[in-house]
Amino acid sequence: MTPMATATRVAADRVIDLDVQGMTCASCATRIEKVLNRTEGVSKASVNLATERARVETAGAVTPADLIDAIERAGYGATPHGGERASASPERALGRRLAVAAGFSLPATVIGMSVGAAWGSYVAWALVTPVQFWAGWPFIASALKKARMAEANMDTLVTVGTVSAYLYSAWAVLTGRDHVYFEIAAVVLTFILLGKYLEAAARGRASAAIRALLELGAKDARVLRDGREVMVPVAEVVVGDRFVVKPGEKVPTDGRIVAGSSAIDESMVTGESVPAEKGPGDAVIGATINRQGVLTVEAMAVGADTALSQIVRLVEEAQDSKAPIQRMVDRVAGIFVPVVLTIAAATFAAWMLGGHPVGEALIPTVTVLIIACPCAMGLATPVAIMVGTGRGAQMGILIRGAEVLERSHGIDTVVLDKTGTVTEGAMRVTDVAVDTWNQGTASVEDLLAKAAAVEAGSEHPIARAVVAYAEAQGVRAARANDVTVEGGSGARGTVDGTEVFVGRQGFMGASGLMSCAELDDRTREMEGRGVTVFAVGWDRRVRGIIAVADTIKPSSGAAVRALGRMGLDVVLLTGDNERTARAIAGQAGIERVVADVRPEEKAATVRGLQADGKRVAMVGDGINDAPALAQADLGVAIGSGTDVAIEASDITLVGDDVAGVPAAIALSRRTLRTIKQNLFWAFGYNTVLIPLAALGRVNPMLAGLAMGLSSVSVVTNALRLKRFQPERFQPERENR
Repeated sequence: MTPMATATRVAADRVIDLDVQGMTCASCATRIEKVLNRTEGVSKASVNLATERARVETAGAVTPADLIDAIERAGYGATPHGGERASASPERALGRRLAVAAGFSLPATVIGMSVGAAWGSYVAWALVTPVQFWAGWPFIASALKKARMAEANMDTLVTVGTVSAYLYSAWAVLTGRDHVYFEIAAVVLTFILLGKYLEAAARGRASAAIRALLELGAKDARVLRDGREVMVPVAEVVVGDRFVVKPGEKVPTDGRIVAGSSAIDESMVTGESVPAEKGPGDAVIGATINRQGVLTVEAMAVGADTALSQIVRLVEEAQDSKAPIQRMVDRVAGIFVPVVLTIAAATFAAWMLGGHPVGEALIPTVTVLIIACPCAMGLATPVAIMVGTGRGAQMGILIRGAEVLERSHGIDTVVLDKTGTVTEGAMRVTDVAVDTWNQGTASVEDLLAKAAAVEAGSEHPIARAVVAYAEAQGVRAARANDVTVEGGSGARGTVDGTEVFVGRQGFMGASGLMSCAELDDRTREMEGRGVTVFAVGWDRRVRGIIAVADTIKPSSGAAVRALGRMGLDVVLLTGDNERTARAIAGQAGIERVVADVRPEEKAATVRGLQADGKRVAMVGDGINDAPALAQADLGVAIGSGTDVAIEASDITLVGDDVAGVPAAIALSRRTLRTIKQNLFWAFGYNTVLIPLAALGRVNPMLAGLAMGLSSVSVVTNALRLKRFQPERFQPERENR
């Protein structure tokens, strides 16, 4: 029993992550999964060869120690995820064994091929022995463990093949026979170790995304204590603490600015290269970089609750998940080794029955065993998922799991929520027009000053838009007295002794203010563009009109065009009226519009599209989008939206830019394509070369090299995803 055995029982319905040591192929992962799934208290276990991780969902009282014991009984090692690993770096350990194997194999091969004297065979025997029993010991030890449990894995194939060649050669030397095959055993082991070493190095690069994310965070925080700045470790910061962030420093943890303004570089979290302007009241994300001013920030989330920690968690979960195609591969790998052993035995028997001596029959048998090692098969899917999801995290695209990658491939329709997704989600002033046709003409500045004065005390989105626009134009609003709101249709107040009216045309008429034909024409023209128009007047006349709208995001039009180039149909879905929706759709280049949809009807709209045979991706950001996101074949949440929307989605865009949607779908498709390429190579390699090996067309040394390089090629192909450039798929920003 391990020291963990006395640990407190874990509550039911928890997830336990373990780091697993000793796996060498897909059949190892399959074996551990079976053992864990048979353990009492486990509802589901998944083992990932590429990440060397086991994720166990418990449905009863079970401790990590119980799971570790089960794994150790199966012949492997395990430790709690994030704890101290039981062994040294796999890459360094393999490097030492590879150096010994290569150092002894080379002279053994030269001697075996060029020296015909009997003493040459004895020298080769002496040189190969440390290669076989020290450099190759991990394979032998693993095979012996499997044999005791009446099981076999990749190491069984390697051990049976090389030890057979070694023992036959030793017997041949002792009995005075001419042909020995020591160099075959040594070179095969050297090539396999070379492949394992290169594979370990490549897998280390593949997992770099998680390490990079973990290293993004600040180590210390400049916390305000008793009016003084005190440097403390970030781990000691608690919610409510106020800390200072100076130019060039990282924001220690998630918070809200209470003083100061600056440009914040959020590229490492959102993928957005342009710094975001932030001021009092704005939220900041831990690990982002303050580029300009001095900020005072109040901590709102710490530790595992921060945005960065949640991103790391999502990426780890995605990398540990299995796509349906991977589960099929695991089932194949579970029966692959016994089948190969059967083929090898049949090969040996066929060559013996063909009248060949034992030595000659041994060579194709060994070749079959070596060439069939299913390493590439086991790595084909998980390594691609690891690299693809890691690259996505660097771009601000969080892919929830491996199944998402497969679902994205069949998407043919993208439904875009309007507010906050295609549009900014906030009202802005788009047009201002004044009456220039009658006496007492007001200036634009005067109109804005009076309107802003009346609206200054209101929290209505339109009122806030007017006040913000006036401030941006440098207009100083006067103070309004006796402000009253008239049933949501308008407001009135006294500004500098003049009663000012702000509201819809009906409100102005009811208040006794007259308009002019020219302003009425401008109003109809503006409303035809889908904006909201209201009037401002005093002294019995309408003096001007102001138009406000939820304006389209700068990149929405280009994003829609990019989706079109990818062969996807785009639908705009909104609760707004038809006219406003059509106006926004026209600006974005969207032809199909579904408007006047209540929140509860959005999911029904998605179901309707699915009923028509469409594979639907839904993109949204609000609570009312969550049911539709869950209903869709692929849910994409804009990260600036609500937690509910993010939890209901399959892909989360950390930033608020809809241009990330085509990039996210393209990355998912590219990752799935890489998985298929890897599987084609892995299965094709075995399908083609095993028959050639059985026929004696491939020698064992080339088989060892090919086996090692097949794994390396699969990992290298997956690593190409690290070079995925969103600029190729994410459209360029447009000017307003």
